[in-house]
Amino acid sequence: MGRYSVEDFLIQKLNSLSFDPSQQPQKSDGDILPPIVSSYNEKIRPILDAVENLRRLNITKEGIQLPSIVVVGDQSSGKSSVLESLAGISLPRGQGICTRVPLIMRLQNHPLPEPELVLEYNNKNVSTDEQHVSDAINIATEELAGTSKGIRNTPLTLLVKKNGVPDLTMVDLPGITRVPVHGQPEDIYDQIKDMIMEYIKPEETIILNVLSATVDFPTCESIRMSQSVDRTGLRTLAVVTKADKAPEGLREKVTADDVNIGLGYICVRNRINDESYEDARREEAMLFQSHPLLSKIDESMVGVPVLAQKLVQLQASIISKTLPEMLKKINEKLNSQLSELESLPKNLTSTGDAMAAFMHIISSVKESLKKILIRGEFDEYPDDKSMHCTARLVEKLNNYSKDLHECPESNHKKNFLMDEIMLMEEAKWIGLPNFMPRTAFLALLRKKVEGISSRPIQLVDDVWDYLEKVVIGVINRHSEHYYQLKRRTCRAGENLIARMREYSKKRAKEAIEMEKLTDYTCNPDYMIEYSKLMARRSSFVELVRQGHSAANINGLGNNIKIGHPGPHMEVLSQAYDMKMRMIAYWRIVLRRLIDSIALHLQFSINNLIDRELEKEITACFTSSSFGGIESLLEESPSMAGKRAMLSRSVEVLRESKEVVSNIMDKISSS
Repeated sequence: MGRYSVEDFLIQKLNSLSFDPSQQPQKSDGDILPPIVSSYNEKIRPILDAVENLRRLNITKEGIQLPSIVVVGDQSSGKSSVLESLAGISLPRGQGICTRVPLIMRLQNHPLPEPELVLEYNNKNVSTDEQHVSDAINIATEELAGTSKGIRNTPLTLLVKKNGVPDLTMVDLPGITRVPVHGQPEDIYDQIKDMIMEYIKPEETIILNVLSATVDFPTCESIRMSQSVDRTGLRTLAVVTKADKAPEGLREKVTADDVNIGLGYICVRNRINDESYEDARREEAMLFQSHPLLSKIDESMVGVPVLAQKLVQLQASIISKTLPEMLKKINEKLNSQLSELESLPKNLTSTGDAMAAFMHIISSVKESLKKILIRGEFDEYPDDKSMHCTARLVEKLNNYSKDLHECPESNHKKNFLMDEIMLMEEAKWIGLPNFMPRTAFLALLRKKVEGISSRPIQLVDDVWDYLEKVVIGVINRHSEHYYQLKRRTCRAGENLIARMREYSKKRAKEAIEMEKLTDYTCNPDYMIEYSKLMARRSSFVELVRQGHSAANINGLGNNIKIGHPGPHMEVLSQAYDMKMRMIAYWRIVLRRLIDSIALHLQFSINNLIDRELEKEITACFTSSSFGGIESLLEESPSMAGKRAMLSRSVEVLRESKEVVSNIMDKISSS
């Protein structure tokens, strides 16, 4: 069914509602006063009941706005008098804020001998009567909002079944006040403003703005609020109260429309003191017929009956425009919620389910880790560079290599030959001249290796810290919906990584100790490098003997600062030999410390993924301390809450869809 057919039907029904403003009640006591809406098609009431059912289902929490008429006004604007005139009942009066919660007034025209009034709040229905309805509203308000003067955004519904009232549903909100009085909270204005804005902002809302004839309309706070959400005024109807108190210039004010009231103005007279509602209407009719100024206002803009008729028409119009779009939004939201509910992991109800989930998660974790740690595939984390693991590991190894090559122990130019000369002097023994004792070389080697011994350990810790974050992150992602499985799997991963970290540190320490123990390499680069450096020994020694303070050494650098050996000139040649051996050998040492640790870490990563992680997790779940695979059936609190929330949402949306579909079917078949 298209949108046009629904709206067309309702408009057709509205056109059948005849209301003649000239048919005003007579002042004679013998006349029978007609109801405010003397004739109204009963088919509109099921539509209003349907909207009220949607309100009870709290469909607005699902992001579906309901068509409604919201009544706003400054304090003392006469808002309560307008509502009383429409409903024919007395509402709470007094100083300060009387309406402290949203009051949803549902008026139903019923040919009953006695009116029926029911308050609905806190999942209960409280019957009352015209004499006690004001007290009943006060009691309900205190139950909802407390006994202080504060407000609360918890709706209270008043159902009024009475002969002659218009079939209307309106939401009355607290009157706007800027200055807190009588124990009101300091931010009472902000609280009221926030509540009003929440109700009048939706496009589905008709704003009934109540203005006093005694004030300048542009200064009214309610006008400012309605203009902020309805600048063109196409959703705003103004009711001007107290017309009898300020008749001068009123006609000009409502016809000039300086504040953009797109739906027009309707002027009314407030009920005075203990007037009956029938008397008040007679007096209102006479006022607008006979007053020299007010009688000049067009009949279509005066009187409570005109207001009632206008509201009924606007209500039907907004509902007719809203129902098809509302059904569309309900379907879209229902499909979205169903899709999200179905996308949740299957709720585990048997040991077989738990075992299948366990195996699937282990398989998924292993595959993800292989992709990001071994194969260098990042499609699962395209924008998270911290999970581009192969690149990050290479960065760490490159920084480690750079650190080793740039550390003080690798600076071969600093104090050039001084350490070697002093070591040679201290290593003298009885023997052949120009013979370099191996003990001196090993002593120097141990000192240099000891100086860098902490750096491989730091690399190992850094890499395993990173790997732990990656592994636990992947486990969390694949097991986030299974509380017990996630908790135990993460613990198993942490325990495994702690052991593998200690083993890697042990291997790094062994590599360091091996380098301290002996000077050995079969790498031919050592002799090539050593020979290249030694080619300059004779010329270097001669430069030193001649008193030069700097020298160029091929393969080491230019302008190398040298100190004069003084009395140690006899060991200069041996010191140079030791220096060049150490430079050539040190490069081999660094390469071994870099390559061996890099290979070990890569091997450990492969071992972690291929064997150890699955073995560790399986051992955790098969240990005697574990309560069996059935313990995995417990769903995480967050997932259980999400599943329950989505299930409730789906239920509400399905009920709402049925309500709207049924009423649209009734409309189309009428």
